[in-house]
Amino acid sequence: MREPEIELLCSQLASYYVFPDTANEIAKVLRARLDEGAYSTLDDDEAFAAAVTADLQSVNGDKHLRLLYSAEEVPETGQESAWDPVAYKKEAELDAFGIRKIERLEGNVGLLELSLLHDAEIATPAIIAAMNLIAHTDALIIDLRKNGGGDPHTVALVCSYLFDEQVHLNDIYNRPEDTTQQFWTLPHVPGPKFGGKKPVYVLTSARTFSGAEELSYNLQQNERATLIGETTKGGAHPGDRYRVGPHLKSAVPNGRAINPISGTNWEGVGVVPHIAVPADEAFSVAYKKATENK
Repeated sequence: MREPEIELLCSQLASYYVFPDTANEIAKVLRARLDEGAYSTLDDDEAFAAAVTADLQSVNGDKHLRLLYSAEEVPETGQESAWDPVAYKKEAELDAFGIRKIERLEGNVGLLELSLLHDAEIATPAIIAAMNLIAHTDALIIDLRKNGGGDPHTVALVCSYLFDEQVHLNDIYNRPEDTTQQFWTLPHVPGPKFGGKKPVYVLTSARTFSGAEELSYNLQQNERATLIGETTKGGAHPGDRYRVGPHLKSAVPNGRAINPISGTNWEGVGVVPHIAVPADEAFSVAYKKATENK
């Protein structure tokens, strides 16, 4: 009874997944599981999505590759992508564009806590305001311990305030378009920069994922920040979402990050911090260093 959803998902993998050969292997697993009857008793969409996600990730462990349950109905728009820009914009506004906290701590240490790196199209004014507010602090702590990722353009915008010169940060290969896009810091930014000389500390956890890992990795590879905390979750394959059913949509990675310095990325291995401590101790370690090293 789940054959239509599985076949549609296999078709999406064949069309979009960043590694075509791996897509074929994953599709074989899904069809074999279907034939075994693994999904036949899963009438509940949420349980079905969880079971399929486990099977999707069983071949190469790609944590971006998922079947997602949606409590609200996924509309049939006639478009391949299940992205709803209007709903997303409202969600981002209610989330304060991912800015959980911005503060000047005692000792003139800046603290910027980001829970998501929302799309630059709508988050740019808020990111600019936040970066301007901490520009004149003597040291900066960027807390990404609860950050699930986001837009590489927003990553580049944040980085643009932390360097004095233009820096090549990251490349992303896109399979459907067979193109590679470069991401650089911007040549000019509104307002004052924090700059490229003062110390920056990035807090990470095992939950830090995707675009937040890119931000951490970019700064680490360019020797611009000290990473403190836990090795991150390990997802470097951005993608899109596609309708699978009335309450189901797939998350299919169609790209992969390529760092211009390392030539690789953090997929499957995570970003390893300079100073490994439990996530809940990372702030105190960073703050102590920030106040000592000014």
